Amino acid sequence: MLIGLVTNPTDPVDLSLFKNPKFSRGAPAWVEALWWLARSLFFESWFPLPSSLRVAVLRAFGAKIGKGVVIRSRVNITFPWRLEVGNHVWIGEEVLILTLDRVSIASNVCLSQRAFLCTGSHDFKKPTFDLITKPIVIEEGCWVAAGVFIGPGVTLRANTVCAAGAVVVRDAGPDVIVSGNPATIRSRH
Repeated sequence: MLIGLVTNPTDPVDLSLFKNPKFSRGAPAWVEALWWLARSLFFESWFPLPSSLRVAVLRAFGAKIGKGVVIRSRVNITFPWRLEVGNHVWIGEEVLILTLDRVSIASNVCLSQRAFLCTGSHDFKKPTFDLITKPIVIEEGCWVAAGVFIGPGVTLRANTVCAAGAVVVRDAGPDVIVSGNPATIRSRH
């Protein structure tokens, strides 16, 4: 998501100035290191581990996960302590949930293969390339189809369908279909 434009070409982004002092990772470094190990063992493997095991590992790292949740192989969750998932949620292969901020997924939601929930971006009008994070909320009954990008700060209201490959950078719903790049919204009825 593009937060701003470079308005003065004499002040380009200078990544040597990037400090990011306001961002908190949300857990001590040793917890994050243990999470990286657990993620490598239980999430990044192509071996078909049971969802109940992945759910248990996420809960052990502070995620709030409901009952009947299905988590497939190669799911990538950055900081599980910022994740909340309702009941009977399906998370497909290679879904990426970048939890630089809170991600809340209500019950009966399907995140299909390679969906990307992205809670962070950068202000590239500033030479310091400041990190900007905003939460994502996905309400009851939504379907985020394969390859969909959900940007920082987006709320999908109940029963919203995001068609495959959609790029969603604004709130949508309830009861709509979101498709395209940039995404457009139309009624489900």
